[in-house]
Amino acid sequence: MSKIGVGIIGTGFGQTIHIPALQIHPDTEVVAVYHRDRLKAQQIADKFGIPHACDRLENLLTLPEVQAVTISTPPSFHYEQAKAAIKAGKHILLEKPVTMNAQEAIALYRLAQQHQVITATDFEFRCVPQWRYLKHLLDNGLDNNHIGKKRLIEIDWLVQGRADPKRVWNWYSQKAYGGGALGAIGSHVFDYVRWLFGDIKSLSGQLSTGITERPDSNGVMHPVDADDTCNILLELADGTPCNISLSTATYRGRGHWLTVYGENGTLVLGSSNQSDYVHGFNLYQGKLDRPELEVMAIPTEYDLPKTYADGRLAPVLAICDRWVRAIQTRQPMTPSLYEGAWSQLLMDLTQRSRSEKKWLDVPSSI
Repeated sequence: MSKIGVGIIGTGFGQTIHIPALQIHPDTEVVAVYHRDRLKAQQIADKFGIPHACDRLENLLTLPEVQAVTISTPPSFHYEQAKAAIKAGKHILLEKPVTMNAQEAIALYRLAQQHQVITATDFEFRCVPQWRYLKHLLDNGLDNNHIGKKRLIEIDWLVQGRADPKRVWNWYSQKAYGGGALGAIGSHVFDYVRWLFGDIKSLSGQLSTGITERPDSNGVMHPVDADDTCNILLELADGTPCNISLSTATYRGRGHWLTVYGENGTLVLGSSNQSDYVHGFNLYQGKLDRPELEVMAIPTEYDLPKTYADGRLAPVLAICDRWVRAIQTRQPMTPSLYEGAWSQLLMDLTQRSRSEKKWLDVPSSI
């Protein structure tokens, strides 16, 4: 079977993670890279041994050897770039947040169905071993040995990546380009809440910007209007309350922790790693008759084939593998643009809840 030729659109995360992952995968070949600056496109192509360097997106999309593309540009560019790729018949792997609003995301999802292209959204927590085992326990282990009926879910994702006010002002600081903590990490949270716990009935959101200006690369100060802290309350379809606290501006924040409190016990999944948002997770169980949380062993069948210094690489490679298998078999995959659209809808509702200062119902379908 011949390799799938992939074009790279977006050279930040694309260069750090997408290109290495696709060059590792045995069934993919990176054949083209796009950057609006021709010199930078050529430099990246030379660095990774990529045959084609393009400074026009249409040039990449007309290459016959490009069968699929990954898109990791700022979110404000996603809709037009993904739409062009889908219309060109290219399968797409899209970074989150997938678009700037749910209408765009749903339109892309439907367009992809019409053109029969395979879509993937990079919700990589679905491929991390500890998260997959938690999913197994929630689906199969709700008995006296685990937690029983859920009473409360708490999610804290508190990190210091943007806590330094001297960190350079860029697209991430600007709401118009899709910047902010809600898009960067809230998009993941909304996806895994639906994946782990099912549908959401209603929500209330509060967003804030603690650092209101940052310097550009020349030291000139610019206003920041993208959120860096989010507090979100959810009511799941089964009535379970879920409290979410997110921040990218918390010095020595506690990291990323998910706690499920139930009638028979508690499950805790967490990592205090501030430098790598994938490495470092442990799963713990708490019971009334035990004085402390106990680490749970993760069965070896949940292990990733290989891990890397950058924790993101292995789960992104696993997402790429699902995408490749779906392309080869012409079968839909999960997570796809459908899951990306749901995450975007929940982010939109959070923004609207914040502006209207009230709880909002979540639709049952998109």
